[in-house]
Amino acid sequence: MSELGLRFEEAPGRGRHRHRRAAPPPGRPGPAEPPRQRRRGRSLMAFLIVVLLLGSLGAGAWWGFGWVRDALSTPDYSGAGTGSVTVEIRSGQTASEIANVLHDADVVASPKAFVEAASANPDSVNIQPGFYELPQQMSATNAVEALLDLNNRIVDRVTIPEGLSSFRIIDQLAEELDIPVEDFQAAAENPIALGVPEFWFNRSDGVEVTESVEGFLFPATYEFPPEPTAEQVLQIMVEQFLTTAEDLDFVDVVESERNISPYEALIVASLAQAEAGVPDDLGRVARVAYNRVYVNQMPLQFDVTVNYWFEVNGEEPKPSSEMTQDELTDPDNPYNRNVEGLVPTPINNPGQAALEAGMDPPAGDWLYFVAIDEEGNSAFSETFEQFCQDYREAVDAGILDGSC
Repeated sequence: MSELGLRFEEAPGRGRHRHRRAAPPPGRPGPAEPPRQRRRGRSLMAFLIVVLLLGSLGAGAWWGFGWVRDALSTPDYSGAGTGSVTVEIRSGQTASEIANVLHDADVVASPKAFVEAASANPDSVNIQPGFYELPQQMSATNAVEALLDLNNRIVDRVTIPEGLSSFRIIDQLAEELDIPVEDFQAAAENPIALGVPEFWFNRSDGVEVTESVEGFLFPATYEFPPEPTAEQVLQIMVEQFLTTAEDLDFVDVVESERNISPYEALIVASLAQAEAGVPDDLGRVARVAYNRVYVNQMPLQFDVTVNYWFEVNGEEPKPSSEMTQDELTDPDNPYNRNVEGLVPTPINNPGQAALEAGMDPPAGDWLYFVAIDEEGNSAFSETFEQFCQDYREAVDAGILDGSC
């Protein structure tokens, strides 16, 4: 039998080697502790180290998670907010720009919160420009809804009809905005300071220029800021005129196609606004003015210019039938109906349709017109004979009194 097999046969015990340590000789010290007890101590120490290490790692991980969570989350207030603050939302501002306005006023906790809330609300595209009174420290969702609520807008809304003189506009503005008339009158004395470019007061017809705000106070519905000054109000109206004129390409068209200055065309637009009884007649009235003044070198002979002189002097306008011959032809009145060329200034503030008529009137050789029905339609004629016939028909229809 091999040595390996023999040893297996002689191996004691139950299939496992057992080694017994001999007792130490007398006088020799034994081991400091039993081997099993030393191993247990080392294991306990290792376990404690592992627990402490894992605990530290766990605490660090939790702190790191919280830091990342806070870094990635969007700061936002909760609730409807408290107090109030006035903010201005300007036309054309993006959601991000509005968000910055609200954040600067402490309405929302962060611009990002508002942008996210606006993106989540499809109605946010309907936010209107203007001034709003809003609570501070409100949730971004509530801020979006507050801007959509027009009850939060602070507005002084005024509608200026087409064709009013600056005197009547100032009276209306003073009454509706509770601003002294004198403040408007003082501001109106310097149209250039209100934003009218100097080139608008050039004329090509040799007539001395009279700088006036007349014609530049564009008729429209305005929403003025809270507690505006008279100067701010008139500046806003002048700016609207300039914007409309630019959209129409008024200056370039007039200079290139009418061969006159824009100011002269503005005067003609105001004449058309005053004389035309219906919108369809605006262009033909403008053409009559151009034909009389520039083509035939005739006196303008529009009674409405005399009425404007009344307003300049603080008097009430009159129907043409009540004007005396002396009033119509007063040589001291630069707006009298026999004056040569165009009058010194516009006589009212024309709307867009009248501006278009002064800029690009229809072709025609008309020199006269007269109202022929109660709706305000006019008959236009090239000869005085035809005008007299139209006039008699208007008298027969009860539209006019008198004779041609």
